[in-house]
Amino acid sequence: MEIDLVGEGLKFMVLGMAIVFIFLLVLVQVVKLQALIINKYFPEKAPEVAPASSSATQDAHHVAAIVAAVSDFRKNQ
Repeated sequence: MEIDLVGEGLKFMVLGMAIVFIFLLVLVQVVKLQALIINKYFPEKAPEVAPASSSATQDAHHVAAIVAAVSDFRKNQ
C-alpha cells in the first residue's frame, strides 16, 4: 500500500482553489444582482442645484469688503 502524498496534496490544492474560485464568482454575481435590485427600488436622486441666491452675492460682497479693508490696513502700516 503506497501512499502518494504529493499527488494527494496536489489534488486537495486544486480542489480547494476551485472551490474558492467558484465561491468568488458566485459572490461577484450576487453583489451585482444586489446592486441592480437596489438601483431599481432606490434610485439615486440628482443633486439639486440651488439658483444663485442673494446670500451668495452677499457673501461675495462681504469677502470683497474684507479684502479691501485688509489691503487698506496693510497699506497704512
